[in-house]
Order: sequence, then structure tokens, then C-alpha cells
Amino acid sequence: MLKADFHIHTAEDTFVRGKSTAKEVIDTYSSLGYNVIGITNKDKVLFNPELKKYAESKGILLLPGIETKIYGKEILIINAPLGTPNNITFNQLKELHKKNTLIIAPHLYFVRKDCLKNNIHKYINHVDAIEHSHFYHPICNLNKKAIRIAKKYNKPLIGTSDYTRFNCQINKNYTLIDSKKDINSIFKAIKNKKSKLITKPLKFKHFFEIGFVTSFHVIKKEIKQLLSKPPKHL
Repeated sequence: MLKADFHIHTAEDTFVRGKSTAKEVIDTYSSLGYNVIGITNKDKVLFNPELKKYAESKGILLLPGIETKIYGKEILIINAPLGTPNNITFNQLKELHKKNTLIIAPHLYFVRKDCLKNNIHKYINHVDAIEHSHFYHPICNLNKKAIRIAKKYNKPLIGTSDYTRFNCQINKNYTLIDSKKDINSIFKAIKNKKSKLITKPLKFKHFFEIGFVTSFHVIKKEIKQLLSKPPKHL
């Protein structure tokens, strides 16, 4: 079984700066016994031969990825081609799905305007898996609707960390895959539901901390965007 996480942000991400550089992320995940990871920064695909070789030296298969947007809603593309834009159209999604990619719907029903929510029904034929997010607590679990969507459309649930800056995000929510350690086998196994979600809720203090800090950054970003818009003339 391969231990995998397909939703990770690094310090190189200019949209959501992670705590650790790509190499530091690889070191951390290697120390925790991961076999496969995908770096999914929001600005562009972070992948090169040096980084791939470094990951291999640590026993990790590194997959290029991106957390892009389709009409303002976030979606994960794993094994994304270099140059995949951080905004795509429906036709681009269909073309990416034809390639050797894994397309995941992240944090599906979270209280954010950039989550797919019910738009998932429009794109479901071009989505391979539904994310089960790390961000939940027994008293507040926004994954519940995502679980129902996965069952309705017979899609696998993929556990991820959505790692940015909090160490408590790592290793609470991940995926075990019954597969050989190569891209084709991994994607085939996931699509055939030969994977297992491993998950544990956050402690309340971590749930509150992540929620507070994330909300602060979202509000700060929206205010900045609002102030940058030119005033409308009467």
C-alpha cells in the first residue's frame, strides 16, 4: 500500500504561501513514511528534474500538480502539464481529463465562494475523485456533503492535508493506495476505488486556529481586491 497526499502548498506558492519550501516538504513527508505526494500550489505547476530526483532520493514519487480555478471555483489537477494556467475553462478541463491526470474536487462544500459546491454536478463527468479535507471536528464536519456526493456518483474519497503553514494539518488525513509506485498504476487504482481514506479529526484548538487564520487571510485578500478596483464613475 502506498501512502499518499495530493494537496500540498509550499513556500514557493505566491497565492497561499506555505510554511516550508518544496524540498522541506519532501523531507517532512519522507520522515512520515509517505510514498507519493503532489505539490499543488495555486500560481503554477512546481516541478522540475532536480526536484523530482530529490524526491526520489527520499523514497517519494513526486507528482506535478496545481490547485487551479474553473470559473472562480477551485479544482485540483494532479500530473498537470507544465504551464497549466491558474484559471481554466470547461473545455480545458475536458482536455486535461483526457490526459493522464487525476482531477479532484477539493473542500467541496466549505463556506468559501471559491469552492465548487453544487457546481460539482456540472463537472462530475470530468472529476475522478472527491477530496475529504483534513479541516473538520466532530462538532463541525463540512465533509459530510462531499461524502454524500462521492457515494451518489460512485467516486473515491481522497484524504489530503491541504498543507500550508500548520504542522497539525499533516498526517491526520491521507490516502492509502493499493498500487505499484508509478503514475499509471496509482491513477488506475484510485479510479477503480482501490484506495482507502485514513482520517482523524483535528483537536478543537487546531480546528479553531486554522479556521481563524484562514478566515483572516481570505477577508484580507478580498478587501485588498476590493480596494484595488477602480472607482465607478456616476
